[in-house]
Amino acid sequence: MPECRSSYVAAGGHEIHVTEWGDPARPALVMWHGLARTGRDFDEAAAALADDYFVLCPDTLGRGLSAWAGDGAEDYSFQVFGDHAIALIDHYGIASLRWIGTSMGALLGITLAGGRLRERISRLVVNDIGPVLPPAATERIVTYVGDPPSFDTMAEMEGWLRKVYAPFGANTDAFWRRMTDTSSRRTDAGRVTVHYDPRIVEHLRRRPQEFVLWEDWDRIAAPTLLLRGEASDVLPADTAAAMAARGPKPRLEQFAGVGHAPTLTSDREIGLLRAFLA
Repeated sequence: MPECRSSYVAAGGHEIHVTEWGDPARPALVMWHGLARTGRDFDEAAAALADDYFVLCPDTLGRGLSAWAGDGAEDYSFQVFGDHAIALIDHYGIASLRWIGTSMGALLGITLAGGRLRERISRLVVNDIGPVLPPAATERIVTYVGDPPSFDTMAEMEGWLRKVYAPFGANTDAFWRRMTDTSSRRTDAGRVTVHYDPRIVEHLRRRPQEFVLWEDWDRIAAPTLLLRGEASDVLPADTAAAMAARGPKPRLEQFAGVGHAPTLTSDREIGLLRAFLA
C-alpha cells in the first residue's frame, strides 16, 4: 500500500487534518467521510486510486484529528464544512477536482456540486444517501452518535464498532482494527471513547432543513455515480430511483449484503470508482 501523509491546514479559523495520498501533480480527488467517521475510512480506495490521482481525505471539523468547533450550534453545518472544503482545495492550488462522498460527505458534495463548486467538481460519487433522510434512520444515527460510550479496553471498543457499523457488511479483520485505531481516543480518566465531538449530532437536530437537498441535486451538472447498499435504511430504494430520474440522472449501482454504507474497499467497488472517475 502506498504511504499516506498527514497534513494540517488552516481553514476558516479552524485546523483541519487531511490525509494525502499520491503525487500532487496528478488530478485531484477529494474523498469526504460520513457523519461520525474520519478520512482514514478511505485508506483502501485512496491507496488504490493514488496511482492516478492526488487524493485528499479530510477529517471534518469535530472529527478525528481536526479541531473541534468553538460554537457547535453555528460551526457544525454544511455552510462551514463547505467553507473548509473550498479553503482546502485553494490551499492545494486545485482548480478542478473529482469528489467521492460517503453519507454526510456525499451531502456536502451535493451542496457544493450544485452550488459553490458547480464549475469545479468534474465527477461526483454519492455513496448511500439522498437529498432527503428517512426519519427512522435519522433517529437511529442520532441515538448512537449523540450518546457515545466509553470502554476499558480497545478490544471492547472494536466490538462496539463492529456492532454499530454492522450494516457496513463483510470487511476484513484488518479493516475493523484500523477503524478502531482511527476512531478512538482516551478520556482524561484513561478510558477509550470515540474520536469525535459528541456535539456533531446537533447538526442533525438543529438544522434539519440542511438535509433537504433536492434543489441542489437538480442543479448538479457533473456526471454522477450513485452507490447504494441494498439493505440501506438511509437511502431507500424509492429515493434512489427518484435520484436516478432527475438532476444529474446518475448511474445507480447497488451492493447485496450491505446496508448503510458500502465501505468502498472491495475490488468491485474500487473498480467502479476507477472506471467512473476516468
